[in-house]
Amino acid sequence: MTRHELIIGNSRDLGAIPTASVQLIVTSPPYPMIEMWDDVFSGQDPAVKTALEAGDGAAAYERMHRLLDSVWAECDRVLMDNGFLCINIGDATRTVGGDFQLFSNHARILLCFQNRGYCVLPDIHWRKPSNAPNKFMGSGMYPAGAYVTYEHEYILIFRKGGKRTFSGEAKKRRQKSAYFWEERNVWFSDLWDIRGTAQEIAVPAAGRERSASFPFEIPYRLVNMYSAEGDTVLDPFAGLGTTGLACMASGRNSIGVELDPAIAALARRNLAAAPDALNRVIDARLARHAAFVEGLPAEQWERCYENKPHGFRVKTRQETAIRIDRVASVTQRDGVTVCTYE
Repeated sequence: MTRHELIIGNSRDLGAIPTASVQLIVTSPPYPMIEMWDDVFSGQDPAVKTALEAGDGAAAYERMHRLLDSVWAECDRVLMDNGFLCINIGDATRTVGGDFQLFSNHARILLCFQNRGYCVLPDIHWRKPSNAPNKFMGSGMYPAGAYVTYEHEYILIFRKGGKRTFSGEAKKRRQKSAYFWEERNVWFSDLWDIRGTAQEIAVPAAGRERSASFPFEIPYRLVNMYSAEGDTVLDPFAGLGTTGLACMASGRNSIGVELDPAIAALARRNLAAAPDALNRVIDARLARHAAFVEGLPAEQWERCYENKPHGFRVKTRQETAIRIDRVASVTQRDGVTVCTYE
């Protein structure tokens, strides 16, 4: 059984969450200097709007990041020692005061966590290919007048302190939570080719013009890569609950915090309506692995090990205890979603 709580509030104050109670944080915050988020930042700090109206992009950019800094401070408090934090963030390009320039959000967040003493791990480039025929911004064919088009975002990965260790029952949960050999080779690549609209679990947008949710595949991978079954995962910018859905499919607990009550209401509805969609995700994952193993040359297949919980072969001994449980039921009570498993 797993629990999935959704809190309506501002993540600059996570007082409802105990200190050092979360093993993993996976989130995608509002992106500073992306116009759709101006009102969200200005609503919390009027100086942001003042700076933008004055054409002072550098001041607006820094004020926006100081708001995020206060969220990262709270995340640091609730994250256990040796826990992981994964942030999906895109850089921004914008014309302010007549000048077009890049605002490097990922670099500013890296600096924040370096100053906090976090271990900065290799990041992932999430490539979002565009179908637009014009892959540039600016004045066409003349030199010194066009700019590179961004088609990627960053997934920044931090660890709080040294390596996490497991013993006793926690070690067994870690072994059960292992990923498949062929998944490791894709998931731990530094380039993920995932279209922004390609979500296994479709969620509607409301409360603002666009939901800005990341695809389900992104938190699903990260949750499986950096946590074990039974862990608690926090998303301080929960949006439509995509991280919570990924946790439900992975046997992890989750806490989401969302500022917009209308978006939070949709997130709760998404979590409640999820069982069939989640089981399709789980079944597809198992089917992909079975197909991979069956496609191995005979001499490699013979050298594989047996995974008894699922009755198929696996490439390594570390995969023999993997057990991916299907969702049996989802119920909601007092703002908490409870998920049981077959």
